[in-house]
Amino acid sequence: MPIYRTDLPGVFIVEPQKYEDNRGWFMETFSKRDLEKEGFSKEFVQDNHSFSIQKGVLRGLHFQNNPKAQAKLVRCTKGIILDVAVDLRKDSATFCKWISVELSSENIKQLLIPKGFAHGFVTLSDEVEVLYKVDEYYSPEHDRSIRFDDPQIAVNWGIKTPILSQKDLSAPLLKDSDCNF
Repeated sequence: MPIYRTDLPGVFIVEPQKYEDNRGWFMETFSKRDLEKEGFSKEFVQDNHSFSIQKGVLRGLHFQNNPKAQAKLVRCTKGIILDVAVDLRKDSATFCKWISVELSSENIKQLLIPKGFAHGFVTLSDEVEVLYKVDEYYSPEHDRSIRFDDPQIAVNWGIKTPILSQKDLSAPLLKDSDCNF
């Protein structure tokens, strides 16, 4: 399965191969061996699945603080999203830089996001399902958010009035958060 580096160290775009015939299709969506070739040797321990009813739902920017930080392998199985990863590692040359990738059920791309990054996405269609693997269990005590519109990061979501949860509406700016990367 082809795996491509991005401008952010440790963030990869994974493109599974789809094999189609008259019966339908088959694809391998995860290969530990292929990821290990790129230096990613974490073991995923939990799968998460979200459903968003309509276009314009924005979820993020989310992360878990150390020692329960999570790496994620994200894919969209229904609909289309703009998926975003933000480097929150204070010692990184790409601190506060972000990357966005369109993930959809059609293009079958996935985004591999290492620990030390915030993650979020906005739905670009109605009825969107997103699945992602994580390498650390959910920990409410370590769960954190930062504002999707933080001017220090300035993500271009391509939307003016997103639909947000109360958690995301009340998230702090990065400068006011206790992010410990």
